[in-house]
Amino acid sequence: MAVFKPENVEDFYEIGDVLGSGHFGQVRKVRELATGTYWAGKFLKIRKNSCSRLGLERSCVEREVEVLQTVQHPNIVALKDVFESRAELVLILEIVTGGELFDFIAEKENLLESEAIEFMKQILEGLGFLHSKNIAHFDLKPENIMLSDKLSPNPNIKLIDFGLAHRFHQGEEFRSTSGTPQYIGLAGVEFGGS
Repeated sequence: MAVFKPENVEDFYEIGDVLGSGHFGQVRKVRELATGTYWAGKFLKIRKNSCSRLGLERSCVEREVEVLQTVQHPNIVALKDVFESRAELVLILEIVTGGELFDFIAEKENLLESEAIEFMKQILEGLGFLHSKNIAHFDLKPENIMLSDKLSPNPNIKLIDFGLAHRFHQGEEFRSTSGTPQYIGLAGVEFGGS
């Protein structure tokens, strides 16, 4: 079960610049007051009532948090903390500063075969770990494959954005039409397990 701290996030973190934004919130650079460590704060607007169209349903964020609490892996962004206020939830995540893998590749004049192999290996290791936990990402796209640090000679891949992720249970059938419009299709999966 997802645990949300009722304390004010600003009592623990200094809120910094916007790193990115989406339909229901934004990601900001935050600095932990106790340690000085930088993290990414994902600030998500929550619906005030079931009739509202503004914000996310709390259950969607709970599902994302539960997935992230389950998956600690070098190729998956880490969740540190979750704070809850009346209007929003704040996920404190590992900061990923290397940008999108797609942009990194586009900026290079040529990508060595050994580099492509290493990137694919890391992506597949992250996905394999998710699947070993019966979790499907359901929003894997170039924007959600990041580099932990662009300046490193051997950048580490990080899979991010688990807002559409789903944990499967034995015999469950799942159908969804949600996702990024450019990549969307009807996803139907049945988990049989072994």
